[in-house]
Amino acid sequence: MGPVNVPDPLTPIANADRLPPAFPDRAAWGTVKQLRAWQQAALNRYREDEPKDFLAVATPGAGKTSFALTVAAELLNRRIVNRVIVVAPTEHLKTQWAQAAARVGIQIDPNFGTRQGPSSADFQGYALTYAGVAANPLALRIRTEQNNTLVILDEIHHAGDARSWGEAVREAFEPARRRLALTGTPFRSDANPIPFVRYEPDGTGALRSRADYSYGYGPALSDGIVRPVLFMAYGGDMQWRTKAGEELAARLGGPLTKDLTAQALRTALDPGGAWIPAVLRAANTRLTEVRSGVPDAGGLVIANDQSHARAYAKILQQITGEPPTLVLSDEPGSSKRITEFAESEDRWMVAVRMVSEGVDVPRLAVGVYATATLTPLFFAQAVGRFVRARSRGETASVFLPSIAPLLSLAAGLETERDHALKPKTPEDEAALLAEAQQEKSEPDLVEGTFTALASEADFEKVVFDGGEFGLQTMSGSDEERDYLGLPGLLEPDQVKDLLRRRQAAQVERSESARAQSAAGAPERPRAAHEDLRELRKQLNTLVAAWHHRSGKPHGVIHNELREACGGPAAVAATGEQLTERIERIRSWATRG
Repeated sequence: MGPVNVPDPLTPIANADRLPPAFPDRAAWGTVKQLRAWQQAALNRYREDEPKDFLAVATPGAGKTSFALTVAAELLNRRIVNRVIVVAPTEHLKTQWAQAAARVGIQIDPNFGTRQGPSSADFQGYALTYAGVAANPLALRIRTEQNNTLVILDEIHHAGDARSWGEAVREAFEPARRRLALTGTPFRSDANPIPFVRYEPDGTGALRSRADYSYGYGPALSDGIVRPVLFMAYGGDMQWRTKAGEELAARLGGPLTKDLTAQALRTALDPGGAWIPAVLRAANTRLTEVRSGVPDAGGLVIANDQSHARAYAKILQQITGEPPTLVLSDEPGSSKRITEFAESEDRWMVAVRMVSEGVDVPRLAVGVYATATLTPLFFAQAVGRFVRARSRGETASVFLPSIAPLLSLAAGLETERDHALKPKTPEDEAALLAEAQQEKSEPDLVEGTFTALASEADFEKVVFDGGEFGLQTMSGSDEERDYLGLPGLLEPDQVKDLLRRRQAAQVERSESARAQSAAGAPERPRAAHEDLRELRKQLNTLVAAWHHRSGKPHGVIHNELREACGGPAAVAATGEQLTERIERIRSWATRG
């Protein structure tokens, strides 16, 4: 987290010698800097009416914490409040808030417990999580009533995660003198109202939240506060076995049903396949390029679960020769590891979810989205870890599976959405429950229900500024390296210009190769893995066609071919064995 910006002064301190003990003198404020334009505009809006409730929506990386602490400092200084309570989503963020507040002279206790007695007189407030509020809202209500309290509700959309959380927040902080709500990600569209948020009719029969001040990714990018993001999309051929024993093959990024897309994605994320190692190698190549201009740039892999995270960490260690920082759970030890990584120049951190929201590591510049969570909320939180700009020209690169839901979210990064509150229906309740479960729990990867057999990675395209650039090419190819080698320090217009030129060169090479092939020019020698890959793809296509013709499951067809021709499963078969199976299934089609 960067230095908190506090203007000098916000409001002149009258009778400074008689300041209440709850607020330190100006000498403790630390470095005094001018507010950013949007922060000053939001502060001016706040000062106009001095409302009891104020909702600020600002894109991740814009500086919501700085704005909130500026408001807190002013309210304490003017003696409108004498206590500050911060509610954050995670344990780590409690510590992060305490550290940021200390830099402006406000001492926050991040280890506060609702069942403890009075806090130390050294503190002007305390921080706790939404879960902590739900544990004992009545005790917090009493404490809130005992003081003129400012409550800062960080990422307030979490108060809508569970009805009990929202009810607890309302009960605990209804008596507060002031409430300041913050969020940097789009709310879900659901039937759970978020406490202390205003809703207005939107003309369609639904209610929509209204922010008192909004600052989106687009304006922040124009102002140079956040980085432009290049999304590196990777597809590839996948093969897996279902619970029923049926072997399926499909292309990640192809026109698949929702269920097949989910299964192909599981296969791609399996650490035993070839897809994830190839993407991690590509991401590390990209990080090396970025570090040539930004020496301390770091990378983050967001994993599905702890077992995947450990496996990815081993793969990265093999690639880089150094162990990455591994963050597996929301515990004090994990918080320390994140802080140490943020202050180091280490290359990689691998985490399961807890680094996806609010955690501030400004040097993160390359990310790998290796999780099956596809909700807009989680995606925005994850991408938000990479967008904080420190100097002009820095870019962020996020590697992700080439599937429609993620590509749509990537293309719509600049879209701003409010929280739509619609009447409850049984279908809405079921959808909300499913989404909440997806956001809070690890994917259902119960052993025996699903087996990933093989995966291969292809670089497909770069999504940037609403456009798509590049043609499909094999991972590890020269064409892929052209895109991975984009300089790490570029203005957005320069990024787009280079992407256009890379694509034009790739198209020219592709057309030249086709012309040479048509003229009978000799092709370059093909590697064995390329030949095997092409044969497996051809076999899978024929099996799929025979499935539609015969009605037999893919797995049954593969087993029949193995019985007829011998040899192991397709993933381990030789080129000769695959060729024999291709000829055999063609003979079946000929016989009809």
